Order: sequence, then C-alpha cells, then structure tokens
Amino acid sequence: MRTGMRIGVLGSGGMAEALGGRWVAAGHEVLIGGRSPERSRELASRIGAVAGSPADAVAFGDAVLLAVPAAVAVDVLGAAPGRVVIDCTNSVVPGRFVLDEPRVAARLASASGAHVVKAFNLCHVDVWRRPSLTFEGRPLGVPLCGDSASALEVVRELVRSIGCVSVDGGPLERAELLEAATAFAIGLWVGGADVRSMFPTIT
Repeated sequence: MRTGMRIGVLGSGGMAEALGGRWVAAGHEVLIGGRSPERSRELASRIGAVAGSPADAVAFGDAVLLAVPAAVAVDVLGAAPGRVVIDCTNSVVPGRFVLDEPRVAARLASASGAHVVKAFNLCHVDVWRRPSLTFEGRPLGVPLCGDSASALEVVRELVRSIGCVSVDGGPLERAELLEAATAFAIGLWVGGADVRSMFPTIT
C-alpha cells in the first residue's frame, strides 16, 4: 500500500475542498491550484494543503484531481501527457437531468494525453463531507473507469486511504455510461426516489 502520495487539485470549490481535505487527513500532500489565487490560498489554508497555480497542480506529484465545471474541464486541464488525472466532473442540466457535455472523460484523455480515470463523480459533494463514509456497516463504493493499469492503481489507493472501496467500472469508454447513470440517479434523488432500492444484493 502506498502512503504519503502527492495530489494536485485543479479547482477550489466544493469537491476540491471535500476530497482534498479527506486526502490531507489521510496523510497525503495536497496542492490546491484553482483559477483564483485568493480562493486557492483560502481553501489550502482551511484544509491544511498548500496553494499554487493550475500549472503547479498539474505538475504536482502522483495524481491530479480535476474538480472544475465540466464545460471548462478540457480547457482548464490543457496538455498533461502521461499524468494521472481523476475526472470527478458531472455535466448535468438542472431540472432536466440529462448530460450537457457528453463523454467528458474521453474528451479529456484525447485532448490532454493524460491517463484519465473517471471517479468520485457518482455521489453528491455532501456525501464526501460526511464524518463517515460507511453506510449500514459497509464502506462506500467508488466506481472507476480507466485504461491505464498504473493510473487505476493510484486512484484505488486514494479511494482506500479515505475508507472507501473501489469498484471496477471497466475501460474509459464506459465512463460515458457512468456519467449518464449519475445524471439519471441525480434526477431520481431530487424526485425523492430511494435509488439504493433498485440495486439489491445478488446472492
């Protein structure tokens, strides 16, 4: 098991705070590199990380969390050949719960040259802010989609380090299914449906 990994975070919003803060608490080094230097410094100070530029975040350590709006994700990331990039973005049209920007993860990989892993996008940011990520005695499952075995292992370790379990979602081409499933599930949650009741354990 790897410990003390270095994670650059592109963004300074809710997901950057929630996941970045958990990784700091788990003993990782985190650099916040949002588009606003002031917000980046404020967030870094609050969660015990360090602040830098977006370019610093891309170049920092073992992985990059892309926590920006999906509509600007490709432009914000830019060229990142060979980097491990975690795409937690969701592109959901409010009220309609359909995808506004389809195939975000695949387009990121094509445009940047990075080893993109789709992960951490299925749950609302408030889930990642909870004191515990154990539900009914079981750790939260985090689906991962990616093509690089080494990148997937890096992300699996980051999942394990915050008390969750990774779920193999297949290659990156399946990330569009995860993106669509997330939009569908959000619509059900907002409508008051019990989403978990649709996925009983098979014995």
